Amino acid sequence: MASGILYTYPENFRAYKALIAAQFSGTQIKVAQDFVFGETNKSEAFLKKFPLGKVPAFETCDGTYIAESNAIAYYVANEQLRGKTDIERSLVIQWLGFADSEILPASCAWVFPLLGIMPYHKQTVEHAKEDINKALTALNSHLLTRTYLVGERLTLADICVAMTLLHLYQYILEPELRKPYQNVNRWFQTVIYQPESIAVIGAFKLADKTIEYDPKKFAETQGKSSKKEKKEKESKKEAKEPKEPKESKKESKVVADKTPAVEDEADATEEALAAEPKKTNPFASMPKSSFDLDDFKRFYSNEDESKSIPYFWQKFDSENYSIWLSEYKYNNELTKVFMSCNLISGMYQRLDSLRKGAFASACIFGKDNDNTISGIWVWRGQDLVFTLSPDWQVDYESYNWTKLDPSKEETKELVKQYFSWTGTDKGGRKFNQGKVFK
Repeated sequence: MASGILYTYPENFRAYKALIAAQFSGTQIKVAQDFVFGETNKSEAFLKKFPLGKVPAFETCDGTYIAESNAIAYYVANEQLRGKTDIERSLVIQWLGFADSEILPASCAWVFPLLGIMPYHKQTVEHAKEDINKALTALNSHLLTRTYLVGERLTLADICVAMTLLHLYQYILEPELRKPYQNVNRWFQTVIYQPESIAVIGAFKLADKTIEYDPKKFAETQGKSSKKEKKEKESKKEAKEPKEPKESKKESKVVADKTPAVEDEADATEEALAAEPKKTNPFASMPKSSFDLDDFKRFYSNEDESKSIPYFWQKFDSENYSIWLSEYKYNNELTKVFMSCNLISGMYQRLDSLRKGAFASACIFGKDNDNTISGIWVWRGQDLVFTLSPDWQVDYESYNWTKLDPSKEETKELVKQYFSWTGTDKGGRKFNQGKVFK
């Protein structure tokens, strides 16, 4: 099994590719703890291994040196991530190229000026916006009938493209801007909310609002660079004109980076993360309820439906909870049942933070090339819950939502049907399989 040492600075989206791939493949990667950007990668020892001095850089356990983030990610990946056939491997490489040529340059040109890493030129930023729109439109079209970019399971293509989009979703694509790309949004969150991704990048937060340009940020960055250059000149001068031994110890250890964008990017990213407001629980301000949803979930999981459904109605609090029927809008586009199942699973993953206040049972009716998705949802409050958090708004517009009256017999019949996974849909298709959100 592959293993080795990864040299990188914190919050490096390029390094995330390899770290997430390693999580999936089980590769043992040790991140160099004593690495200091601008110092370690300028040292003679580092440059002997990696002549360009760039990071991420990877040293294998047998002493092989690998540069470039895609190559490192490919090395630590397993067969599933790389692609199991020649065509799959070719398509994975195709998407890595797409990320680096179609997304990355435009993303940097749009994001970095707003972070103060690069000077702001309106024409350049506007051109970058157009390029991002073209790339996301193409990606959105490709993902219309697909869960993942290549094949039916996650590959290195998904990891690398998602990580290249990370800054756009973190700083730029506020809800209105990402609205035209619903398929991309669904896929992106499916990738970043995988347990293996969360283990590396943590709980990712989509942008609530596009960050605004502030000329002071770039001025501050330039100030830092100027100080480094001044220290470098002083160091060189001291090297040429030796002083007393005591004074020579003052020689600066800071080596100026003629292209400081990467280091400043790391600093700016860390500051932006620290300044982000902490997430609040959308249900926190709602009145307390006599209905213990967690208690019902446990009862439902451990008892037969003949007991758990009556238990639900016995405990249900119609004043503080509501019941909704969800019906997928695009059933005519559904093909394989397992792909419909993936749609439900992806939605559940992206709604992970909703679990404390909601329960659902979604069902697929029919067979391959003739199936539908619908479900019964129960959540805190009387209104559509998805509007309470931007994190919950990726999938819900793909469904029609009907609020049900808990006092009516037809509602009780629907709850019984969906909670017990029986019956047919409106078109007479028989129940095929279901998934519970709890």
